[in-house]
Amino acid sequence: MQLATEVFGDVVVVHSPEELAADQADAFERCLAETTPRRIVLDMDNTETLDSQGLTALLNSHEHAQKQGGGLKIATTNAVNRKILEITRLDRRLDVFDSVIDAVKSFRA
Repeated sequence: MQLATEVFGDVVVVHSPEELAADQADAFERCLAETTPRRIVLDMDNTETLDSQGLTALLNSHEHAQKQGGGLKIATTNAVNRKILEITRLDRRLDVFDSVIDAVKSFRA
């Protein structure tokens, strides 16, 4: 899986796919596991489909990045995705920001 990325110093911004569901979850997780640096901001504004396997991939990727000395933070203004993260309470385990810039800055705080 190829995902668009941008690098800001020691933080990489990854733009998530339109669908983060069962068919893409494993490839997505492998892609994030190979991402360096390990400080990752996932821009989810363009993700239209997010299911339980996609959510599991987010958690696994976050845990993997933390073990490597980094972390995964979410940036999205997509109301549906924010609601999914809230309902599943993943917004309590993952840092969720309104903007990519705020998420990138949070690694420096």
